Amino acid sequence: MSHSRARRVRQLLRAQDHAGSGPVDSPRRTGAGLVPALLGRSADRGLLWFAVGAGIWAFGGARGRRAAVRGAASLILSSAAVTTLGSGTVRQATRPVQEMGEALRHLPSRPGTDSFPSGHAASAAAFAAGVAMEARGMGAVLAPVAAAVALSGIRTGDHRSRDVLVGAALGIGAAFAVRGLVPSRAQLPPPARPRADAPALIEGKGLTVVVNPSSGAQPQLVSPVQQLRNALPRADIVVHEPDSRPLTDVLAEAARSAARSGGALGVCGGDGTVNAGAAAALRFGIPLAVLPGGTFNHFAADLGTDTVADACAAVEAGSAVRVDVGRIRPLVHAGGRFPDRHVLGPPAAEPSYFLNTFSIGVYPELVRVREQWSPRIGGPPATVLALVQVLRTTRPLRARVNGKRRSVWLLFAGNGAYRSLGVAPTRRHDLADGLLDVRIGHGGPFARTRLLATALAGGSARTGLYAAARPRRLVISELPEGTQMAFDGETQRAPSAFVIDKLDEALTVYRPAEN
Repeated sequence: MSHSRARRVRQLLRAQDHAGSGPVDSPRRTGAGLVPALLGRSADRGLLWFAVGAGIWAFGGARGRRAAVRGAASLILSSAAVTTLGSGTVRQATRPVQEMGEALRHLPSRPGTDSFPSGHAASAAAFAAGVAMEARGMGAVLAPVAAAVALSGIRTGDHRSRDVLVGAALGIGAAFAVRGLVPSRAQLPPPARPRADAPALIEGKGLTVVVNPSSGAQPQLVSPVQQLRNALPRADIVVHEPDSRPLTDVLAEAARSAARSGGALGVCGGDGTVNAGAAAALRFGIPLAVLPGGTFNHFAADLGTDTVADACAAVEAGSAVRVDVGRIRPLVHAGGRFPDRHVLGPPAAEPSYFLNTFSIGVYPELVRVREQWSPRIGGPPATVLALVQVLRTTRPLRARVNGKRRSVWLLFAGNGAYRSLGVAPTRRHDLADGLLDVRIGHGGPFARTRLLATALAGGSARTGLYAAARPRRLVISELPEGTQMAFDGETQRAPSAFVIDKLDEALTVYRPAEN
């Protein structure tokens, strides 16, 4: 746009503002103007919204964390839009209060930015709209606050109505742009599509819930136990005491009791607790209700059960699906040799199960470091940081994978296909696809550098050191003594030889119907 044309546009907009300004566009002389002034100042540089986002992150559960991240991303994009598209295209040098005299001004400081469009309105609309796209209830609560912040600029004389309307439109557009890049949960296909028959347990009658308070639960305004008692007053709630009996024994007893009454087993805890509950539910052939109550609730999040209230509603409605279960079966020598993919010996012990992931090599440490940093710097940067650290401090292990001798930095097997960035998985959209998501980082010349390049390239780097496949079975043997394996957040010593496969649609799990 030429300078002369831009000047004509500014003159036209100024004329429209003077012609269309009314009482609402004029700053107030009364003390009531101090409230909008303070509200507007609290939103400077997005401080109000980042503080609100921190609260939603801390107390809103998995859905709240997604909503907080989406709201913050929308706010940042809207700020960039205001700076580059708004102020950089049509510059509005003066504000209404400046044209009417500085004596009428209620704000203690004079803004150094342009009036058009309103940055406060853009940030407020972007954050509220972004939160609403993940959590409608939270968005509804924020909407009046966002509107008050947006209108505060008119009350104080910093903005005209046009400035606020255009700013709000930019903010809402930014929220939709973020959703276009990263779909919200409502846009994604429902996980675990096969529906299953499960008893509708009204008020929780027939449900036995084992609560593991040592799972490191996220802060909540109301404790999970109290939420359970309020929503399902007839459920039998057992709070596990870590120093009394093993959790597996408590779960087995609860599952046996639920099976006798024709009910279901419930577990409230993290992924390790859910894993143990799944094994008990499989053993007694009963449905499982997963109530998120741990630091990270990956299975519950992939299932679509973000809160205790979600799980309770599903139990009362009898809404359930079937999901796959990953299985780890230790093997013995076959004919004087370790088994390969063609020659399998008999099981050496009872199998272990996993609902999320299995891994050996550096991956358990990678996950630990990534989850330590991801809340602060985001998932992809945390993945790269974790990979740098573990590749610098650890060594690859040698093992036989499907009959071939390999040097392995990491081996990951997911229960179902994961969507991911780089070599680390993020989440699944189908919990009953019958597949293992296998990823292997091989050793070799410059392996550290090449694997790091793969992570930086989002998994698209062309390197023979990183392999991915989706088989139905994987045989691992000749592992070094003392090798650790991790599954569903728990670690233990790995057998020297074992096979990983799937039990297709073996477990019935309650899940909210709207998901």
